Amino acid sequence: MEQDKHTDKQIHNFLSMRKVAVIGMSKNSSKAAHYVPKYLLENGYDITPVNPTSVEILGKKCYDSVSEIDGDIDIVDIFRPSDQVLSVIQDAIKKKPKVIWLQEGIHNSEAENLARKEGIDVVFNRCMLAEHQRLMK
Repeated sequence: MEQDKHTDKQIHNFLSMRKVAVIGMSKNSSKAAHYVPKYLLENGYDITPVNPTSVEILGKKCYDSVSEIDGDIDIVDIFRPSDQVLSVIQDAIKKKPKVIWLQEGIHNSEAENLARKEGIDVVFNRCMLAEHQRLMK
């Protein structure tokens, strides 16, 4: 699968943003949708879980959708299958994040183009944890 064309400097700049909404965050500690945001939380990020099946994850209140979150969001980090991304991004656009980040293995051109038309940078098929370890350590 292809990857976005952002430079390391651009990715580094995105990773310097701290308020991250995590769509599809999991309670299951063996899933990437749990241990990636946990790593980010442990490294100074303000994580907000979005998972309609949970009340709280890692001591943080869960929201049913990103548009319900109070306050600004810098990055919307998405852990959902590629074919479910369009509706998630349509909702996320309402919050006007600076970046929409589709985790490794996730790519949806239609959804990504919709976000870009709204002036939102899109990262796809990259893991925030791996990129953080590569560029920020």
